[in-house]
Amino acid sequence: MSDNMNQVNRDDRPPLRTQNVPGTVARQHAKKITEEAVKNSAASSGGNGEEQYSLNDDRRVKVLSPGAMVAKRFFRNRIAVVGLAILAFMFLFSFLGGVITPYQENQQFYREDVQHKDYAGVVKNEDFRYIVADGQELGNVLQAQVILAMQRGQDSFTYKDTDYLLTEEGPDLYRVSLSDGTTLGFAYKDIVSSSVEGAKLSFEFQSEALLAYTNGLTAFSAEGKDYTIDDTGVVSDGSNEVAFISRYVVQPVMADVFLTRAFQEELIVCLQEGKDVFTYTDESGVEAEYTITYRADLKTWTVLQETATRVYDTYSYPSKAHWLGTDRNGMDMLTRLMYGGRVSLIIGFIVEIISTVLGIILGGIAGYFGKWVDNLIMRIVDIFYCIPSMPLIIILGAAMDAMSVDPQLRMLYLMLILGFLGWPGMARLIRGQILSLREQEFMTATEALGISVSRRIFKHLVPNVIPQIIVSVSMGIGGTILTEATLSFLGLGVKFPFASWGNIINDVNNTFVLTTYWFIWIPAGLLLLLTVLAFNLVGDGLRDAFDPKMKR
Repeated sequence: MSDNMNQVNRDDRPPLRTQNVPGTVARQHAKKITEEAVKNSAASSGGNGEEQYSLNDDRRVKVLSPGAMVAKRFFRNRIAVVGLAILAFMFLFSFLGGVITPYQENQQFYREDVQHKDYAGVVKNEDFRYIVADGQELGNVLQAQVILAMQRGQDSFTYKDTDYLLTEEGPDLYRVSLSDGTTLGFAYKDIVSSSVEGAKLSFEFQSEALLAYTNGLTAFSAEGKDYTIDDTGVVSDGSNEVAFISRYVVQPVMADVFLTRAFQEELIVCLQEGKDVFTYTDESGVEAEYTITYRADLKTWTVLQETATRVYDTYSYPSKAHWLGTDRNGMDMLTRLMYGGRVSLIIGFIVEIISTVLGIILGGIAGYFGKWVDNLIMRIVDIFYCIPSMPLIIILGAAMDAMSVDPQLRMLYLMLILGFLGWPGMARLIRGQILSLREQEFMTATEALGISVSRRIFKHLVPNVIPQIIVSVSMGIGGTILTEATLSFLGLGVKFPFASWGNIINDVNNTFVLTTYWFIWIPAGLLLLLTVLAFNLVGDGLRDAFDPKMKR
């Protein structure tokens, strides 16, 4: 009975070796063995349908690599994935958006704007003015003596032992001369103005014109030429208008502007009629509107010219052409935000790269060698921690302003300064990690193999600290971007014409802009907030993913 049972078991047990079965027969036999093994496994499970696998089964659970395990943990963290998606959007917006946008970073836009500019000033002459004969003097003190004699009704007066004659030539017109009859000048209230741009009227012409106009004459001679004068005070030489006489003084605000007689006459008529606005068309056919404002304290009229001027399209509200409007320089805000994000992200990464490289080198050396080397480097770190970074950066920024440093070179200096001041934190992190790693068995093996010190540090120790470095850098970039934005907002960071999110927000240092033009600062502030938040979320996610104690 026992022999029979053993014989049955031996017959039922499949053979374990198939080396002697050639070709296709061997494959078929192996397939049959596998099917029978699966059936036997199912039977041994008690018929409950649950399969049990051995360690050498083809369908056993695969073990993930460390990198895949970190990635799996990271992508299970939904908040970290949201941060990563925000960063991906920011990079596409900043680097790809600048290529797609039809505008340039510094492209300025213009618009036609109607402006009221000071054009001329008008005063009705109620005081005496003076014209002085060629080669004579009629100073301020002597003029005061003339006014005093007029008020007293005198026809002569004495000043500094010199006798002067005062002759009334007509209404509000007096001749001032010496006792021997030499004419010094005239005191007058009617103004003789040239009708020809740039022409200067001589003393003889002005005096003869005033004498004729005051006494109601229609003709006079001066400098060998005959002139006529009409009732309105227009003086001509028979064919051309030479000058005109009026009690009103009209002076242009700009020295290069010449006011014609026709303009002055029309302006004076409006003043006499009490009009506030009038329109005038000049000789070239250009029509302009003028506004008249009277200042009672100065007894003068101010003439404002309404002109269409081509100006920067500043603070234009969002439109089809400019989705986020324009800034104070007439530049497209959306384009500036794209290029500004590019600058802010580049500065953040380069500063962290500089800080990380310096921190890895110095921290690795301090942690590996220890003793006096570690003590020296850590004291240097303590000194850097004691440096007031922000005041120092502000002082350097002000110095670069005073030296008018080129904006592109200034940006390079800013990255170097921030990177050089930011390495101590990374150095201390690396040093602490390497102090615990250098005593482990793999480092003893590197010493036994005779590997050089530099390779021990940078090929065996530093790679084991990479998870901590990645987390520190990802969270440090956000802080660097905030620092750059703060400096640029204060006017000490990135300078025009380059854009950064910080100097874009600098436009809101005016309360009116802050409350009126929301599209200037809200988008830039929102992008800055989201970017820094995304870096922090990704850093937290990486920290949790690299932590072997994390279960999720």
